[in-house]
Amino acid sequence: VVAISSRALFNLEEENRIFEAGDNEGYMKLQLDRIDVPAAPGIAYSLIRKLLRFNDDGVQRVEVVILSRNDPVSGMRIFKSSAAADIKLQRGVFTQGRPPFGYLRPLRAHLFLSVNAQDVREALNAGFPAARVLVESVKASDAWPNEVRIAFDGDAVLFSDEAERVYQEEGLPAFVQHEARLADTPLAEGPFKPLLAALNHLQRQAAASQTMRIRTALVTARSAPAHERAVRTLLDWGITVDEAMFLGGLEKGPFLREFEPDFFFDDQRGHVASAAQHVPAGHVS
Repeated sequence: VVAISSRALFNLEEENRIFEAGDNEGYMKLQLDRIDVPAAPGIAYSLIRKLLRFNDDGVQRVEVVILSRNDPVSGMRIFKSSAAADIKLQRGVFTQGRPPFGYLRPLRAHLFLSVNAQDVREALNAGFPAARVLVESVKASDAWPNEVRIAFDGDAVLFSDEAERVYQEEGLPAFVQHEARLADTPLAEGPFKPLLAALNHLQRQAAASQTMRIRTALVTARSAPAHERAVRTLLDWGITVDEAMFLGGLEKGPFLREFEPDFFFDDQRGHVASAAQHVPAGHVS
């Protein structure tokens, strides 16, 4: 179950400028005037369309729900735009400016994507994988029409921030020593471990009947010997990734440009900004 805000799925930046200016009536009127004008694709559009293709054989394996601060009138345009794009939506929650994250639990969401940083923080604090979508990101490549490609940072995303705190507080040598000493001790799970587990399950569930595939990548600033603990943690969880990049502090953007994910998740602003120049990116914070 993916819960997504309207602006993460569609490009509504022009309309949002009116909303942010405090002209709620003007915003609602504009959306109503454009109710039959399909909104343009947003940053997470490719990811959502591909995930929903896992339902093509008539078995619902993926559900997408709009979870938005929009008003119900604007919600009509979102449903119409989704129908025009052949994005099958059945459920939506529109809170007219109020924080919507509280509805993640009854929705049983595995992921929340929003442009609103406060909503993302609240969702993460409530225990849900969530990321702030960078609307300035480059849109996803169309080179892999039959693969959902998702890339994850390691520490504070797939894994807990335990090791990252050592690095920030004591520096790189202490971090390397810490991770080498604990190479056989699995890291605690981070906020996005449940999402990676759900993707693994979706891949296995659909393997016999689908042309769609999932390809995942771990893209981390770790380098040898700190790589070993990350790999052993995934083994301990019984979860796999298809590719792993241990970059030792190199800029992540150029590597992500080659992988061409439909989405990349990272907790560090610098890495997210680098990624957004090449791929759709979300900030986990």
